[in-house]
Amino acid sequence: MKLYQNEISSATSRVRIALALKGLTAEALPVTILGKDAESRQARYRSVNPQGLVPALLTDSGVLLTQSLAIVEYLDELQPEPPLLPDTAEDRALARSIALAIAAEIHALLPPRIGLHLRATFQADADAIIAWDRHWVGEGMAAVETMIAGRRQGAFAVGDRPSIADIFLFPQAIGARRLGFDLTQWPNIADIVARLEAIPAFHENAPAPRK
Repeated sequence: MKLYQNEISSATSRVRIALALKGLTAEALPVTILGKDAESRQARYRSVNPQGLVPALLTDSGVLLTQSLAIVEYLDELQPEPPLLPDTAEDRALARSIALAIAAEIHALLPPRIGLHLRATFQADADAIIAWDRHWVGEGMAAVETMIAGRRQGAFAVGDRPSIADIFLFPQAIGARRLGFDLTQWPNIADIVARLEAIPAFHENAPAPRK
C-alpha cells in the first residue's frame, strides 16, 4: 500500500494510527499542503485525488481510497484484529458519531485551504485565522466532551479499548493543545488523551507541529 500524506495533517495522523494499531505498513508519499503553491493544490496531485486532500491510500490492488474515515474502516476490514469498532450496534454508532463530529464539524473548518480562502476573500490576517480556529475547536471539543461524558463506561471514548472515536479524537486534541487550550477543561477528553499518549501507535503518529 502507498499512503499520500503530510505529517502535520491530523487526518493523516488518524490513518497512520490505524495502520500502527493493525500492524500494517504503507509506503509514505509526502504531499506538501501549506501555501498557494502546495503540491496538494497542483494538477498532478489533483489527478490522484480530485479533492486535493490528504490522506489518500493506494491499496495493493491499485484502488485509491480517500477520506480518513473510509480509509480507517477499510483497514479495519482488511485486518480485523484488533477491532477498531465496538461490539454493539449502538456503541459502533456512537464511535462513528464522535469521529464524524471531529472530522466533519471541527476539522473541516481548519485545513490550510480554509485559511487561504479567509485571507483572499475576507482579508483575514494571521491573528484572525487563529481566532477562527480557536472558536471552532473550542466549540466543537466542548460538544464532543458532552457526547463522551453522557455515555462513557470504560477507559476510552467508547469502551475499554481504543476505537475509531479515539483515533479521531487524539490528533484533534493534540491540535487543540497547540492552539493553547488546556485539555483539563474537558475532563473526559483529557483523561482519554493521557491514556492514548501511553500507547505507541498513538504518540508515535501524532500530527507534527506546523513550522
